[in-house]
This record gives sequence, structure tokens and C-alpha cells, in this order.
Amino acid sequence: MKKIIDAHIHLDQYKEEELTAIFQEASLLEAIVSVSFDLQSCKKNLSLSKAHSKVKPAFGFHPEQPLPSESQLQTLVAWIEKNRYDMAAIGEVGLPYYLRKQKKNGSFSLNKYIELLETFIVLAKKWEKPIVLHAVYEDAPIVCDLLEKHSLSKAHFHWFKGDPKTIERMIQNGYFISVTPDVVYEKEIQDLVRVYPMERLMVETDGPWPFEGPFKGIMTSPLMIHQSIETIAALKKASIEDTYLKILVNTKKFYRI
Repeated sequence: MKKIIDAHIHLDQYKEEELTAIFQEASLLEAIVSVSFDLQSCKKNLSLSKAHSKVKPAFGFHPEQPLPSESQLQTLVAWIEKNRYDMAAIGEVGLPYYLRKQKKNGSFSLNKYIELLETFIVLAKKWEKPIVLHAVYEDAPIVCDLLEKHSLSKAHFHWFKGDPKTIERMIQNGYFISVTPDVVYEKEIQDLVRVYPMERLMVETDGPWPFEGPFKGIMTSPLMIHQSIETIAALKKASIEDTYLKILVNTKKFYRI
């Protein structure tokens, strides 16, 4: 089987026996980019990268949760700075689209999350690191504004969903996207793949997030990416061999693997 890279997975959220199964398949993987949720998650991903050379950790604070206190943020940033030479990227960071939708009383304030994201964008720029972004639908233009403000072009929008105007803006700015195994059965993601340049495409699982269609009831594994790439090749009317190679090269170049 062709070599692949999972460009976005949460290895720290798998059970030990599930990790064992994933690493048993590691000979088929070029690398695994494991993103972090918070400080504890960062530490677990760093530990996994020390034990398994193919794990490339990204450090950050996932936006779909309550904001950290000022002291928690300072502790996190200090830890990331100390370990920045071991990380492939800042991530996962972004804006809390789904958390905000859950709030019914209208009291949710986005401003503090925007400030937090800008903190991480500044750090990514300062340390010359890529940034892994959770930014979908109407949140994406806000994130594009921040990236443009700080002239940060090394941006990866994972599992992206958005309007045509924003998609065109992202293409013009040279941002990368990655698609999950739902590209196999979701029209919205298939349409995105058709219009987004092959030179800016990567693949991911966002595991352990579960999927439907042919993956229903199956533990999410990086090996699902093979079906994603076959689907991308068909959508792009390209050969499977060329698609494997292009996506591998894209990801290695973006993450400096």
C-alpha cells in the first residue's frame, strides 16, 4: 500500500489498546500529526512522539471548550515555548462554532476566543510554525482576517466547511485544507474537493471521531485515508498513484516532515 500521512488526529484521546493497534500499522504510515486539546493533551502528545518517531505533535488549545484562565494560558504558553522545537505546529486552535451553537440564551461572547486565537497566531508567526485551525462556516472569514493581519500564510484549515467566497479567499491566500473519511460519502466535502487545488489538499481522520457510511461502527484509523485518497482521485479525475504522491508531498512540505 502507498505511504500516507494523517494530517490531523487526536492520538492522546485513544485508549491504550487502540493506540497499540494504530502503531502496529505504522509501517504503512509516513507520519501522524497529532493535535492537542489542552496542556495535559500537549504533554501526552509529546510523550507519544518521544516513544514513536512517526508521531509529529502539535500543541495548542482546542476552542470547543471553556476558555482557560489567564494563569492557565500563561502556563500553557510557557510550556509550549519550552517544547517548541519538538512540535510540528501550533494546534488545534480556532473558534468555537459548535459550542456557540449549543448556547441558547445568547450570552455567548466570541471576542475572548478571538483574542485567544490571535495569541496563538502571533506565536506561530514568531516561531515560524504552521498553524492548525478549527474554523468552519461563518467563523472562517474571521480567522482569515487574523491570518492576513499577521501575514501568516502557513495555515491548515482541518475538516473545513464554508461558503464559496471564503473558499476562494483561502485559495488565493494559499491556505491548506484537509478532508476526513467523510469525503467518501458526504456531498458537501466532495464539492469542496472538486474546487480546491490539489496542491493545497491533505487528508486526515480527526480520530477518534467516528464516521458513517462504510466506516460505521469501525474504530477510526489512519488506514481509512486510503479510501479517502481513492475518492479524491476520482473527484479530481486524476490517477490514484499521482493523487497519493501529490497529497504526500503536500503534507511533508507543509509540516516539514
